[in-house]
Amino acid sequence: MRLPTGRITRVIAIALIALTASTASALGAATPASAGELGYEFQWQQNGYYCGPAATRIALTARGYYYTQDYIASQLGTTTNGTNSAADTTRVLNSLGGTGFYETKWIPGNSATQAEINRLQWDVVYDIDRNYPLVVNVVGSAMDTDGDWHTYSGGHYLAVTGYSNDGWTVKIADSADANGYGWYWMSTDRLAHWIALRGYSA
Repeated sequence: MRLPTGRITRVIAIALIALTASTASALGAATPASAGELGYEFQWQQNGYYCGPAATRIALTARGYYYTQDYIASQLGTTTNGTNSAADTTRVLNSLGGTGFYETKWIPGNSATQAEINRLQWDVVYDIDRNYPLVVNVVGSAMDTDGDWHTYSGGHYLAVTGYSNDGWTVKIADSADANGYGWYWMSTDRLAHWIALRGYSA
């Protein structure tokens, strides 16, 4: 019996949908979640210039690597002037974490462009979904989602350990949080502007 043309078209369409779903399943593809958070071991930074070691340590503990802040500081080249740049956190996250995953991303202007904001949002979702916290280098002031300001005029390192709102809001672990919590949420565009003039490891 000959099927009507419309019926043939429908059968082919269903077969293609099934094939696509089967291929996606085989490749391990999945729709990105709208939110995600990683577990980690938090520590306050041991002194006023150990924010780099503390943030790097937080990121490493999320992946099961536990080092002292002193040891991480020795690997970063941290001095009483702090940790030089995001290039150092990238290098140490890769070396101590046994990976080549991390790259250094820069936001060189006085404020982030829309393209740089979009890139940060994409990096957050991509990295967190794969169990890789980000380490970001910020300078100046930024307001979190609760309306609290965080100010680091000399610069500071933070770990990004989660996201919501499809990556447009991020959870930050802050080893020197003046409010005493050690974490807070911030919009991704504000974080990008906070990173401006510096960079991040993602």
